[in-house]
Amino acid sequence: MPDPLLLDSITKAGEAARRRVVVTGSHGGIYAAALALAAGCRATVFHDAGVGLDRAGIGGLGWLDGHGMAAAAVDHRSAAIGQAAEMLAGGLLSYTNAAATACGVLPGMTCAEAARRLVAAPEPSAAPPLPAESRVVMTPAGSCRRLVLVDSAALVHPDDAGQVVVTGSHGALFGADPAHALKADAALALFNDAGGGPGTGRLPVLAARGIAAATVAAGTARIGEAHSTWQDGVISACNAPAAALGAHPGMPAADLVRRALAQ
Repeated sequence: MPDPLLLDSITKAGEAARRRVVVTGSHGGIYAAALALAAGCRATVFHDAGVGLDRAGIGGLGWLDGHGMAAAAVDHRSAAIGQAAEMLAGGLLSYTNAAATACGVLPGMTCAEAARRLVAAPEPSAAPPLPAESRVVMTPAGSCRRLVLVDSAALVHPDDAGQVVVTGSHGALFGADPAHALKADAALALFNDAGGGPGTGRLPVLAARGIAAATVAAGTARIGEAHSTWQDGVISACNAPAAALGAHPGMPAADLVRRALAQ
């Protein structure tokens, strides 16, 4: 029986993921689910990212049912997001879709046992076109900086340095490489805390680079949607450079963005 393929981010899925059971540190939103399907995974275990507003952290599980892929999510309280090996070693399932249930995979099961059972999952149907994952750049009236809205931090460009970057991504480091924290030295970066704890792991790393950064509470914004981070999010944690801008827990993210744009 082959071991599951471990991917700290589903964006790294390549040919090796085809027909494999994949355990990924990515949240279980629809875009992440679509990437797993496009990569040809047999079945996938995601992170539930605190479930969050409108259950966005597990929204991909039901979507994958429509394409015949068995999928489950690990409880954010049992393993850190972005850490596939930790999920496999100690994660407990919080949610499963119907296709996974048919394989005997149920909430409360260990991730390791789920991965063993999912080897028997039938291969899913062909992948549809990927849903749009947006990158929008604007300069609001009266602003001194550009506002960059990216549903995934993977869409940050080097020339976003010095700008205000709002992402739909979780605020944890995936893997153990601090270089993954952000691709540009932004004036401010916002993330989703994916349920807290490890979901704020980028903040001290970015502070060491002099980058103001904060997370919004998972229950206040849909993970994977930058616009929701910006307009719906409420700050849950911030680093010292962000605090110097006036950031504090309980502050609407839109207010912090407004301050940063005016600097």
